[in-house]
Amino acid sequence: MNTVIVIGAGTLADEVCSRLSGFPVIRRPDFGEELPEARLALVVEEEEGAPLRDEALEKLEPRGIPWLCAYISMGEGVIGPLHRPERAGCPQCAETRRSLAGSNRQEAEESLMRLVSPDYVPGYADAVSLPGLGYMAQMIAEEAAKVLRGDRPNTDNGYMYLIQLRDLSASLHYILPDSACPVCGRLPDDTPEVAQIRLQPSLKVGDSFRCRAKNELRQVLFKEYWDRRTGMFNDKGDDLVSAFAGVAVNLPLGYHDEVTGGRSLTYADSGLAAILEGLERFCGMTARGKRTVVSGSYSRLREDAMDPSKVGLHAQEHYDEPDFPFTPFDPEAEIDWVWGYSFAQQRPILVPELLAYYSLGFGGGFVYETSNGSAVGGSLEEAILYGIFEVVERDSFLMTWYARMPVPRLDYRSSGDRELTMMIQRLEAVTGYRVQLFNTTTENGIPSQWALAKGEAAQGANLVCAAGAHLDPVRAAKSAIFELAGTIPMVEMRRKERGAEAEAMAGDALLVEQMEDHALLYSLPQVEERLRFLLDEARPVHTFAQSFPAAAAHQDLTDDLRQTLQTFHSLQMDVIAIDQSSGETLRNGLYCAKVLIPGMLPMTFGHRLRRLAGMDRLLEVPARLGYAPRRLTPQELNPDPHPFP
Repeated sequence: MNTVIVIGAGTLADEVCSRLSGFPVIRRPDFGEELPEARLALVVEEEEGAPLRDEALEKLEPRGIPWLCAYISMGEGVIGPLHRPERAGCPQCAETRRSLAGSNRQEAEESLMRLVSPDYVPGYADAVSLPGLGYMAQMIAEEAAKVLRGDRPNTDNGYMYLIQLRDLSASLHYILPDSACPVCGRLPDDTPEVAQIRLQPSLKVGDSFRCRAKNELRQVLFKEYWDRRTGMFNDKGDDLVSAFAGVAVNLPLGYHDEVTGGRSLTYADSGLAAILEGLERFCGMTARGKRTVVSGSYSRLREDAMDPSKVGLHAQEHYDEPDFPFTPFDPEAEIDWVWGYSFAQQRPILVPELLAYYSLGFGGGFVYETSNGSAVGGSLEEAILYGIFEVVERDSFLMTWYARMPVPRLDYRSSGDRELTMMIQRLEAVTGYRVQLFNTTTENGIPSQWALAKGEAAQGANLVCAAGAHLDPVRAAKSAIFELAGTIPMVEMRRKERGAEAEAMAGDALLVEQMEDHALLYSLPQVEERLRFLLDEARPVHTFAQSFPAAAAHQDLTDDLRQTLQTFHSLQMDVIAIDQSSGETLRNGLYCAKVLIPGMLPMTFGHRLRRLAGMDRLLEVPARLGYAPRRLTPQELNPDPHPFP
């Protein structure tokens, strides 16, 4: 049975029917009548609205009839994707991806103008012509004929045609299924069973600390996630200014664009890193892989929940401010919870949703949570391990800052790694800054380093900071150097644009309100004194061998993770992991995890959003490490905004 149903009224539907000679065609203007059995349905509309497409999902899906949609949007013909029942990736996914990726197009801006001013005539208004409709109809008919003959059409497996009706140019674009799609998305409920983590082997690739080869990732990341018109990422730019290869990609979210970047020694590797960081941000903003179903107060759920007061709270004086966007933690307040996994208790545990996913500083909870502790990996074990590294990196930086610990300077040449030496020498030669490394490792023993670039009058910034942490101290150093390379030109540019604002911040810490303000403040020469505890040239310089004991080498990342977890267990600190993976990542074997370690200092941006209340470890560890003569008091902590970029 090769019957095809054409649903739709107008010239485009007429043209399609006329080109389907040789196949039985049933023409319907809408879904008003009972549909007969058919091999394929074509849903053809000429207007931007989608009443027939919405109805097709309701009427054709239960019948098991594949269908292909076609319509005109802002002077552009849209064909596909071919939707087969029970398959992820439907026309609603396609519309979501196309709309988000195309939100920066001139046509989208003109459509918004049309809403504001009904008399406004968009530039694409005269793009649709009879020859254009005929060309589009021919492509629809050819796709239909392939289905009816048993061949694979170009719009199968999630592909969509976009046709510029003004010049008849056509392009084929992939549609990544939307895991949260209201039509084809199948989000499971978030349950303790789903949150259970049983560590599995995760063998390293070569001498890396990763379990997926770069060549393997290159074959899928840009193919599946990047496309200017329909991609999850819709823009890409190479950084040709900084000392190393940098690539930035844009993640359109509708309400704003999130730009993520990667930096390495090659643009190919930096592009992969940028996409991976973008996937991490995408998964970290809100629950996309599971549906949140638990709500209640901590008092009622405490037997199964972590204590939210242990993660660092804001100062009461700020909670008391009338415009402060957060409210004090109330154990009786009803909040949403998600399931994570406590490695200390070896069981699933409830975590406030606003800690498991980050708030972007918009308020609506009891603390400001960032992407701190989020990481993506080729296995869940890898993602958790790198999430721990990020928590440790930020904690060691903030510990050093708030306690003003006079940590030792490192001789980077003593690392024995020629690449690290050449990286630092190149960064100094290209930028004119002098680079120093400092050992900020704390009681957990995971090698952590603070990288600092010192500029002179000829440079645009006085001091620029970065940090890194890793089981391998050389990798920790390289991570910090890559961050420095990307931060320096950005700080120089901001100094030129916002110099007067920076000067005001030097006199009023509360003017440091957003992420970029922190690095901007320390571009000023007059605040260098605040880093005197770090810049004292009289202190001895340590070698890598003196600073970092040799660690056992493992071929399995999971062994590294177990060793790291045991370290925190011996310190009586819990490691809680939340699996943030979504359908978008899991389809390619990528996992995203958020790691919380209560007691570790969380990175925050905006000086009044610091989360130091209740963090007794900050007061105790400096003395334990020998950097303070006794336990610190809260009044002795550094009162200035931190310089983390």
